[in-house]
Amino acid sequence: MPSRSSGFSVGLISDTHGLLRPEALEALRGSRYIVHAGDIGDPAVLEGLSPIAPVTAVRGNNDIGPWARKLPETAVLQAASTRIYVLHDLNSLDLDPAAGGFHVVVTGHSHQPGEMRRDGVLYVNPGSAGPRRFKLPVAVGRLRVSPPGIGFEILKLK
Repeated sequence: MPSRSSGFSVGLISDTHGLLRPEALEALRGSRYIVHAGDIGDPAVLEGLSPIAPVTAVRGNNDIGPWARKLPETAVLQAASTRIYVLHDLNSLDLDPAAGGFHVVVTGHSHQPGEMRRDGVLYVNPGSAGPRRFKLPVAVGRLRVSPPGIGFEILKLK
């Protein structure tokens, strides 16, 4: 088991739309935490992720039904000293993450993986791990939390 000083991973997944690919599960193995940034599509997706690591999930615009109403629209994950704010659509962000003490904002919705930094906050989107949409990649993401800082990588699945 790695020492605390070597850091740990937070697995990121979004826009599964009811499809939990075996490749996504494999890519997320070894994560200390998993974040699902919405458009889950089926509660079985969260059940499939939970044996890997504790899951923090938010409701996306396509998550409907009684199971989905139980999910929050936003969530906060405290991963060691790193504060992570989670919401489905970045356009719905209604707070200043830097002023709120957040280090990372995780979103989904666009199906486009990417990252940017603004005011010292890392904004990441792992892309879509569900059914392929247009020519966008099928992907998940990984945050690497370690003493030197927070890194992000996109893991293309297909």
